Amino acid sequence: MIVPSAAIGFNLNQLDRRSDKRDDEAFIARLRNDSAARFLVFDGDVPVLRRGERHDPWFTASEAAAFGPALQNVFLGHDSEDSGRFALGFAPGLLPTEGQSQDTPYDRIDLRSIALQGLVAQELLGVLGQAKSMLDWHRRHRFCANCGAPSRATAAGWQRACDACGARHFPRVDPVVIMLTIDGDRCLLGRQRQFAPGMYSALAGFVEPGETVEDAVRREVHEEARIDCAEVVYFASQPWPFPSSLMIGCFARASSKDIVIDITELEDARWFTRAEVAAMFEGTHPDKLSAPKPFAIAHHLLRAYVEHGEAVLRG
Repeated sequence: MIVPSAAIGFNLNQLDRRSDKRDDEAFIARLRNDSAARFLVFDGDVPVLRRGERHDPWFTASEAAAFGPALQNVFLGHDSEDSGRFALGFAPGLLPTEGQSQDTPYDRIDLRSIALQGLVAQELLGVLGQAKSMLDWHRRHRFCANCGAPSRATAAGWQRACDACGARHFPRVDPVVIMLTIDGDRCLLGRQRQFAPGMYSALAGFVEPGETVEDAVRREVHEEARIDCAEVVYFASQPWPFPSSLMIGCFARASSKDIVIDITELEDARWFTRAEVAAMFEGTHPDKLSAPKPFAIAHHLLRAYVEHGEAVLRG
């Protein structure tokens, strides 16, 4: 079975991150000052896009400078032409919050909407996700977690250093398991209260310290639906920049049947047949139920199950 990793939202990022050069200030400065350098601009945690037939997130240095001094500056990498790519974070308020002012050629559009509406190419979506996660980390970690003193960005934006105690801090990624539990020709789906009306999805939850991915899958399914799971099979992963998670997609085989819903986590959970899930994709479910959109890894878990059935448990 082919895993469609590149088709999953935020997964395609063709930049060479050049992590080996982040401490080379001359190298970073050369890329930043080159006329070919391009910059992503964020109004708070929201990307700013240039209007056109296709929204363009890239700005030249002079265009970005017109917004004023940036609060955060992160080197993202360089493209196949060796042109540097950077992310700039500004205080909220660059553009009207509705983002559709006729006084400016730019729109302020949140990243989830960009992904859902396909406003940029797939490879740009991955770079925007990288940038959003990094800029959010800087906003949340302005002070040293060790001593409380102000910290400063170093290593081209990939570290924060505390001059008071010498501690160094690195960007964090929060692992999350998202799993489709299978019982023959049916699978377990749930819905949270904040979901769109009628949408059901795979269950998910954070991996806890000292826990394997497999154990996290079993624990989360049992906690949320009281279903026990046997083997767990890895499917694919997805960076999820809300703010900075890594979704680890898995399939699990159910070893019990009766659902008991944890109402603090879920509004509902139930078994769905493969035919029902297929109808959810096609928009023909008799109860008008729907599945996650293609930019989410949950969509691809469900799609693989509809197409391959229990074979997904063989990897």
